[in-house]
Amino acid sequence: MGRSSDPAAKTLPSSAPLRLGAALALTGNANVYGQDQRMGLGLARQWFKAKPQTRPVQLQLEDGASDEPSAIAAFNLLIRRGVVALIGPTLSQQAFAADPIAQRQGVPVVAPSNTASGIPQIGSFISRVSAQSSVIAPLSIDEALRREPSTERVAVFFAQDDAYSTAETAIFQKALAARKLKPVSVQRTQLADNDFQNPITAALQQRPQLVVISAQAVDGGNLIRQLRELGYRGQIVVGNGLNTPNIYPICQRWCDGVLIAQAYSPELNTPINRTFRRVFAEANKGRIPGQIAAQAWSAYQVLFEAIQRLQARGGLEGVTLGEARKRLMQELLAGHYDTPLGPIHFRSDGEVVQERFYVAEVRMDASGRSGQFTLVREQDRPEGGP
Repeated sequence: MGRSSDPAAKTLPSSAPLRLGAALALTGNANVYGQDQRMGLGLARQWFKAKPQTRPVQLQLEDGASDEPSAIAAFNLLIRRGVVALIGPTLSQQAFAADPIAQRQGVPVVAPSNTASGIPQIGSFISRVSAQSSVIAPLSIDEALRREPSTERVAVFFAQDDAYSTAETAIFQKALAARKLKPVSVQRTQLADNDFQNPITAALQQRPQLVVISAQAVDGGNLIRQLRELGYRGQIVVGNGLNTPNIYPICQRWCDGVLIAQAYSPELNTPINRTFRRVFAEANKGRIPGQIAAQAWSAYQVLFEAIQRLQARGGLEGVTLGEARKRLMQELLAGHYDTPLGPIHFRSDGEVVQERFYVAEVRMDASGRSGQFTLVREQDRPEGGP
């Protein structure tokens, strides 16, 4: 790209709205997350637009789909359009491919749902509001062992073609080893799988008392359903890939009782979370929001608030877009934010620091078509955690 055509080289108009870009999985097998993210971003944009502001902000959405080439294309398109920062992409596997593009061009990125280890370390312009799996995932295992202290036999399932799931299962298995539990069966699946009879049969032959799953919503939801249909009656712990109400119509009544650790609880009683719950319910026929939408709202919020602080100090006056991006990244990392997730801030490397986490149990209603994540335990951030 020639310097003359590079939007980063142009001086920002003094009062024009700043544009944020979001690349979300609006199509493909990850669209169950992307639709929640679009809702969270849209509600945040409407809410903060009505607040006093020193600089207006616009939001441009692009479909990053569910694969790496689509995320790369969406990032490139939004950067060429002159966005000051990016939100996305939806999947960790996409982030490892697309984030380096933003890093090379000095464009701040806030990841709303990338929880694999190493995401912020991609570069100095990369951050996330989604706490990494290594902090959260073991909490659900601890809850399962509190309920069934005699548990000795554990079966593990994970989607081997998904960067997030392979990273998370390593965390789960490390947590099991620390609790003197060695899996009696480890089953590798694929994101596109919809028939799990063979791996389930192999696992159930080992008589597991606990099943631990790292997968995405569609394949994971089908796996849960088939586990129950094939006779498994023990506890099920799932990872962040199934942390969406969109699993309910997939595993239906068989979702009931599943345990999951979460970075968001709709029961958090703070003004901003009560606001988020209210506007989400108004837009969704009374539905309760999940973590994916809450993290998307929070990603927009931290960028919006950082822009307002920077503008109020004159930090966006008379500078090029490239310089504005650099200053915005510095401002973002320096701030403290009261979000629906609770109070958060960032380490110098872009890793989010969050004080509280939650363990929830899926409780389905009588129809077996809808349910909710019911809070069963709160947990302070572990010592030494990010």
